[in-house]
Amino acid sequence: SQHYCKVAALAPLLSSLSRGFSTTTSSRSDRGLIPRGRGSSSRIPMTATSDHQAANDAPTTKTINTATSKSDLFWPGKQRLDHDNINGDSTEKQPEDPLSQVLDSILKVHCTHSEPDYLIPWQRQHQSTSTSSGFVIELPPLDATTTETKTTTTKPRRVIMTNAHSVEYGSVVQVQRRGGDRKYEAKILVICNECDLALLTVDADEHDDEDDDDFDEDESKKVEEFWKDLEPLQFGALPALQQKVEVLGYPTGGSSLSITQGVVSRIELQEYSQASTHLLAIQIDAAINSGNSGGPVINSDQQVIGVAFQGLDGAENIGYVVPVTVVEHVLQGLVRNKNNTSESRKLEFEGFSSLGISYTKLENKGFRKSLGMLNQNLSGIMIKDVTPTAPSHGILQPNDVICEID
Repeated sequence: SQHYCKVAALAPLLSSLSRGFSTTTSSRSDRGLIPRGRGSSSRIPMTATSDHQAANDAPTTKTINTATSKSDLFWPGKQRLDHDNINGDSTEKQPEDPLSQVLDSILKVHCTHSEPDYLIPWQRQHQSTSTSSGFVIELPPLDATTTETKTTTTKPRRVIMTNAHSVEYGSVVQVQRRGGDRKYEAKILVICNECDLALLTVDADEHDDEDDDDFDEDESKKVEEFWKDLEPLQFGALPALQQKVEVLGYPTGGSSLSITQGVVSRIELQEYSQASTHLLAIQIDAAINSGNSGGPVINSDQQVIGVAFQGLDGAENIGYVVPVTVVEHVLQGLVRNKNNTSESRKLEFEGFSSLGISYTKLENKGFRKSLGMLNQNLSGIMIKDVTPTAPSHGILQPNDVICEID
């Protein structure tokens, strides 16, 4: 009986210790200190409860919603089956979200680069690998056959647009669909270094040997499997300042599709680091990291307004986008070139026009006064030299002043 009294006297102390252990455990959970090294679920030590408390506690039943599949958590916008019918008679699918079609058209580009060695030109440097982004677009018909009665045009075809530096010196180029684990070999159609754009395609290889018929059928099935349900993205208009945009792609830090949002901060001429050219570019404050190159930038209507291509080191929230006007100029240039046909393995781009002049700015007040421009409140540039091969040679002369361009 003496030992029983001692144990009974320790009961309040044990109860207080158990309450203190429970409080300590919950406070660690609130601070995010629960270890998560074993599996995906967190295991919290359970505290002991008395028989009286267990008898009073009523059993609870939790209802788990099974309408959302696990794939929806990782791939937003996927189609969901109708689970409302308990008998399972309904097999209809809900209409697909337009955003889901856009996300499915964003591809991950894998490239193995084999750059030349300019010090030892008979061999190449060590190979390097990179990942970037791309998206499906519709290439206009490249050739037209005109007869006396009618003009026939080939059908447009789907191609993949990405950045030129993403596939530069690429010996092996592969593309991967969203949520898929299979990589498909892609071919480079054209590279436009001036605007840092490139077009890829996934086609079956042609073989003249009759023994390779089975191989050709397998290649055709792979191509059909790749292009299945891939819808080309539509182009929109040039955005306005402070307009909200979204950058889609596969940047570093993860393997799934990433979406970042920002606004248009600036639209002006910028230097393209790929070829040191100065073309129109859009500056946005959305994050553009390594791997975002080649990904589309869309507006609120899911229309492409540009292609992400470069950032600015040493600065925050500054990313640059190839505007839709430059992209359309490239596509129209491919159509205008008569050497390009729908069966061409390689396409040729006409390039960008240039005045072929070197000039100086008329910012000095005394300089403008000597030219008689101060009284008329004029400003502009003075031509220093004209390239002999430029179309403007013989029309523009040194010391000519250009005040405006119509």
